[in-house]
Amino acid sequence: MDAKDILGLSRTSLPTQEKKTRPQKDSQRKPDGISREVYALTGGLAPLMPAVDPSQLKKKPPPDEKITWQWLSFTNSARKDNLQLYHWVRVVNGVPPTGDYSFAKYNKSIDIIKYTDEEYEKYLKDPVWTKEETDQLFDLCERFDLRFVVIADRFPSSRTLEQLKDRYYSACRALILARAASPTDVANHPLVKEPYNVAQEIERKRALSMYLSLTKQQDRKDVEVLAEAKRISESRAPAKVAEEPELAVAANAAAEVTERAIHGDTPSNVQLPSTVVPSALTADNASTLASLRMLRVYLRTYALEQMVQAASSSAGLRTIKRVEQTLQELGVNLKPRVPTKAVCAEHLELRKEILTLLNLQKQLQYKEAEGSSFRDGSYTETPGTPKDWTFVPDSMSFGGERVGKREQKRKAPGRLSEAPSSPAQSKRPRKLKTSDL
Repeated sequence: MDAKDILGLSRTSLPTQEKKTRPQKDSQRKPDGISREVYALTGGLAPLMPAVDPSQLKKKPPPDEKITWQWLSFTNSARKDNLQLYHWVRVVNGVPPTGDYSFAKYNKSIDIIKYTDEEYEKYLKDPVWTKEETDQLFDLCERFDLRFVVIADRFPSSRTLEQLKDRYYSACRALILARAASPTDVANHPLVKEPYNVAQEIERKRALSMYLSLTKQQDRKDVEVLAEAKRISESRAPAKVAEEPELAVAANAAAEVTERAIHGDTPSNVQLPSTVVPSALTADNASTLASLRMLRVYLRTYALEQMVQAASSSAGLRTIKRVEQTLQELGVNLKPRVPTKAVCAEHLELRKEILTLLNLQKQLQYKEAEGSSFRDGSYTETPGTPKDWTFVPDSMSFGGERVGKREQKRKAPGRLSEAPSSPAQSKRPRKLKTSDL
């Protein structure tokens, strides 16, 4: 008898619950050279900065080296006054380090061109600048390493920053060209290849100042205008692409008809499309003007070239050459020498009138060729027309009535009898019927 019998429990054993085994975590060993506290805080994560080789942290000096730190004096080669300063130096076995100061290598200086009095009299004389001001400018440039903001602040006379730059760079450029054996030897020098431009620098600073002085509302408005312009150009792009094939087909058709008219093989039922070229020119000019309006700044010659190309796009290569030949015969330059707005407009109008004149000449040749084709064809060779036929007009009375008009109406049978008898016509055979068979 056991406790189960006393409690009246069955002897069948209850299912025992299996204990869940937890996976053992991989124990990470603390790397050497890192304290336990730092490793517990970081959790073994990689540091943000490159780690130092642990072997270097506990590296011990060789036993035969004795390292001490001493307070020693040093001189800097960048200074010209031989000033002596002191700092702590690592000394090995009592031998102090030799050589220049370690930070002297960061002292960079600019080689400033020097000039003599004779060179100044020959190449550098300027009515706006005196020799004393030029000497002082070059001294400040050498002292402050071409930091022109500081130089302009220290310069005694009231000279702008751009004037100081222009004087220095123009003088250096003149000296380089004068000392060179030939200009080609110094053609790739930066001061010779790209001279300083005062007007461009002033305009650049003005534009930058205007842009930086914009308010948030103006900046937002500019962004909206650019977005609207982009949307309009994108919406017009499909229509422009759809119009290009139609204009090309119309131009090709006009060129083909005019070429046939010149050679005289144009059919009589084909009409020359005189309205094709003006419509194409109008469409091309409108598209060209729209594309030019998208550019805020453009050269007048560039706009003229674009308009000339648009006006000549529907014409053939032969027609364009004839237009240029006509301009040369008239003594007009192909490109205006002074391309002002009025001159460009008149030049473009002259080209359009010459093109219209050439088109009218082609139409005239076409009409003349068509008329000559009708005149060459003989009317007497038409079959069924008598060769000796002549027209005899009836005698007219004073009132406009024909003489004997009423009598002819009364004597209609007699009139028919007087007319020549027509040849007897053969009758058409009658069809046979079934009853005749």
